[in-house]
Amino acid sequence: MTNINFSNALNRVPQSCPPIWMMRQAGRYQPSYMELKEKFTFEQMCKLPKVASQVAMLPIDEFDFDVAILFSDILWHLEGLGLPLKFDPGPKFGIHLNEDNWKDYTDIDKAMDHISFQSAALKTTREVLPSNKSLIGFVGGPWSMLNYALGNNKVSTDFKTMYLKEVIIPLLKASIRKQLASDAEVVMIFDSGLENISKSYYENTYLPLLETITEINNVGYYTRGLPTNSLPKVTQMNWAGIGIDTTQDLAKTLRTHTNGFVQGNFDETILLENSTAVVEHVIKKWLQTLDGVDTTGWVCGLGHGIGKTTPTRNVKLFVQMVRQHYAS
Repeated sequence: MTNINFSNALNRVPQSCPPIWMMRQAGRYQPSYMELKEKFTFEQMCKLPKVASQVAMLPIDEFDFDVAILFSDILWHLEGLGLPLKFDPGPKFGIHLNEDNWKDYTDIDKAMDHISFQSAALKTTREVLPSNKSLIGFVGGPWSMLNYALGNNKVSTDFKTMYLKEVIIPLLKASIRKQLASDAEVVMIFDSGLENISKSYYENTYLPLLETITEINNVGYYTRGLPTNSLPKVTQMNWAGIGIDTTQDLAKTLRTHTNGFVQGNFDETILLENSTAVVEHVIKKWLQTLDGVDTTGWVCGLGHGIGKTTPTRNVKLFVQMVRQHYAS
């Protein structure tokens, strides 16, 4: 049970029309989501598998995306390690990690037991998902998760490296394996918080740590705020695919990255526009820039997640225009 277009992109099979999915494709911009939000808290929406599957299906039913995404949050892993977390409405930790208390937050088995609802949500989603749609899971990027865990606490670089190596990355690897065993075809790493990482640390320390995750098949990597000119080093790694933000050249990346899919990278802020004519014009111009480009491996999507005030008509328009463009 898979979407043939997504499977083709994953396996670099040429095709006329790319598959489409978007980060945060289930969320507050949807009236149907907000109706559910009146009945359930965000925590319940993530942790009750039937509700999580219902949320994951909302954008499939409304926009006919090719891929459904596990509905969850990257921070439940940190809660599983013992850091108290509540959403009010955004995430707030009662305790943050530091160099004195870190040993209290290292129990990976405990964390995996805690997030078992994610596996249940994936299985439940797959049960209700049409057979011609794919299903993917996700985890947070190690650096992004470390930033959340630390909050404003200042720690040494050596400490950051140690905690990434000894706790966060082993936890993410266990979680990825569990999601893949629970009907996820691919698990994405969403590394959206790289603004405070140096190019030297990213390339010389962080990427080698990340590369240990690529020993697992069918793992994709999305990065936002990547240090200048670091993308080639990312593409050389054995990912199932990569996702790029709007700072990267999609056509160039499609030419140079030949191992797995490339996901992205329409400017999500354009979809915030109230003028349908403006949105239509920009989408058309963007698609025209790809005319003549070999789009083998392309997964069409955004540079980042859908904004919470995005009109749903713009999402529908985007999907419609992409499919019409490649059907002609």
